[in-house]
Amino acid sequence: MNKVRVRGFRAEFFFFYGLLSILIFLFPAVSRAQDAKPVTPKLLPFQQDAPKPGNEEQLALQFYQDQDYGKAAELFEQLYEKKPSLYYYQYLIYSYVEIKEYGKAEKLIRKCQKAEPDAPRYMVDLGYVKFRSGDVEKSKKIYEEALKKLTPNQQQVFELANGFITRGENEYAIRTYVKGRQLMNNTYPFGFELASVYERMGDFKSAMEEYLNMLDLNKAYLNTVQDRIQMTLAYDVNNEKNEMLRKILLSRAQKNPDNTNYAELLWWYSIQQKDFDLALVQAKALDRRFKENGDKLVSLASLAVANEKYDVAIECYQYIVSKGTSCTFYNLSRRELANTRYLKTISEPSPPKKELEILEKEFSDELTYYGDDPENISVIKNLAHIRAFYLGKTKDAIDLLNHAIDMAGVTAAEKAKCKIELADILLFTDDVWEATLLYQQAYQDFKSDVLGQEAKFKNAKLSFYIGEFGWAKAQVDVLKAATSKFISNDAIALSLLISENYDPDSTTIALEIYARADLLDYRNEDTLALRALDSIPRIFGDHPILQHVLYKRAEIMRKQGRYAESDSLFRQLVKEYPDEILADEALMQAALLNEKQLNNKEKAMTLYQQLLDKYPGSIFVPDARKKFRQLRGDAKY
Repeated sequence: MNKVRVRGFRAEFFFFYGLLSILIFLFPAVSRAQDAKPVTPKLLPFQQDAPKPGNEEQLALQFYQDQDYGKAAELFEQLYEKKPSLYYYQYLIYSYVEIKEYGKAEKLIRKCQKAEPDAPRYMVDLGYVKFRSGDVEKSKKIYEEALKKLTPNQQQVFELANGFITRGENEYAIRTYVKGRQLMNNTYPFGFELASVYERMGDFKSAMEEYLNMLDLNKAYLNTVQDRIQMTLAYDVNNEKNEMLRKILLSRAQKNPDNTNYAELLWWYSIQQKDFDLALVQAKALDRRFKENGDKLVSLASLAVANEKYDVAIECYQYIVSKGTSCTFYNLSRRELANTRYLKTISEPSPPKKELEILEKEFSDELTYYGDDPENISVIKNLAHIRAFYLGKTKDAIDLLNHAIDMAGVTAAEKAKCKIELADILLFTDDVWEATLLYQQAYQDFKSDVLGQEAKFKNAKLSFYIGEFGWAKAQVDVLKAATSKFISNDAIALSLLISENYDPDSTTIALEIYARADLLDYRNEDTLALRALDSIPRIFGDHPILQHVLYKRAEIMRKQGRYAESDSLFRQLVKEYPDEILADEALMQAALLNEKQLNNKEKAMTLYQQLLDKYPGSIFVPDARKKFRQLRGDAKY
């Protein structure tokens, strides 16, 4: 083989090993023991870079894939003679081994070894051939000799380690990287490479330790470490890797409190896993250590609110407010602290009046403090909602919203939100005509936006309340394809309710009574709403609308704080209408009641499991699974 061919062959090796390193990380496999026969793959990794096959090449590949290794060997011999490339060499070695032509394989390897005496890869191939021939001890001696000959050359370390990995000898690959680290005095620690091999072997703990060691070596590796960990955790079906990583990170952070790398990584990890309590601890620690302005806490608070973790968000905003007016996020945090307390309060089925009054005062104080500031539109809107729907101060609420709509500097979107809230209150006070005009205005201003879709749905619901069922159905049918999943789901539910119970050529009295009861419930006239609902089964006996009657009664009971009765009605619906549209939702609501209000965790777990088993296609399955794992005590879900 002339020098030009040798250099070209060598270059192909380096390219192959670089490509193989990527493939090894992306497609981890389980290590095999020395005494186990390795599986010869039908498609080898280096096929990724194969030249476009001609007729001979295509035929050789076909023989190989059909496991006709004898014919494959004959053709690859001819191809290799014409062009002694790494691609043909690999196929030829595999083919020789499969037809037990160990002598031919060894002869080819030694020929290449003579041409490139410094290439450790050939020693691995030779050891592999000895192993396949049954001489396990000789195979081990050759592998050990390859390790002894290793020099402080980074490329040589890569080449030998990748050779071992190709043959499934992961333990030898680890020893190669460790020795390479020692020989090179940690100038390159081979941490990412070691972590990849450990992952192939299923040793996640060692892999994580290597990643963290790399972070200790250089903080600039933080993003790379995060990317690698995120990729690994994406396939953590049983949550074992998450729990192990959490323990490792916490242990290192506690043992090395001055190492901010671990706090940074814990912050990132907790956000990824939505572990808001851990994220809060780390965000505070980093904010104090680096004397930040609270930006991490603002981000965490926003994420916590989106996930209904209101206590964490409240603590974030309180921490920022405690920094004083010089803090960049002081004004925002004051405002969002009040808004988050509002969300937490109204998230309860029956919020205590005393808490609502305290919240009203807090909002009023904020408006007094800031005056007519367009930034406070959310505060105004939430204060109006409390006054109208909970404290009976509808006139004050209406005046407040009209003032906000006329306020200078308010964006068109915020004005539309105020109009929708004002329309809600006007519907609450039975001013249906003004309410529908405001909904329509908001829709016209934002037809292609979620805001406009929300206004359109509420207007359709208003039509449903007053018995205009045909028009209401036409509107919600359009909204079935709404951008917002919540609006789309609500539109589908209302459309089905109408279509199942509305026939213009026959009586619609049952649907009219139900619609009236629904409006009375909206206006907090619970006694009248229950009376209307109870009349439906008495008048009509068996009727398709009865499942909706049960569900609405359960909702009203929950709103009144009659949680045991509400739970009983939800479960009755599931029992009597197991195959109907509301069954999975009723089961979810019963589970939530038992978890939160009735504090019956075991019962809640049973109900969540029932939903997962009986309704696997339900939109509530992801939340039910998450809550089941929480109650079961999984460290992270």
